[in-house]
Amino acid sequence: MKTNDYVKYMTQTIVKYVDQSKEERKRLRMEKKQMKASFWYRWFGILPYVVYSEVKRRRRQ
Repeated sequence: MKTNDYVKYMTQTIVKYVDQSKEERKRLRMEKKQMKASFWYRWFGILPYVVYSEVKRRRRQ
């Protein structure tokens, strides 16, 4: 990517961010956070996540 292309991209990104309202930025952040997989699943896979979820569920009961 050439320097001019990068500057153009960064300018467009900044302008897009500034044009959004504060509530919209907050909503998008929350949506992105909810879409992200949990720590246990991302780092250790599905099996430890299932075990952790089951232990957590049993503690509540």
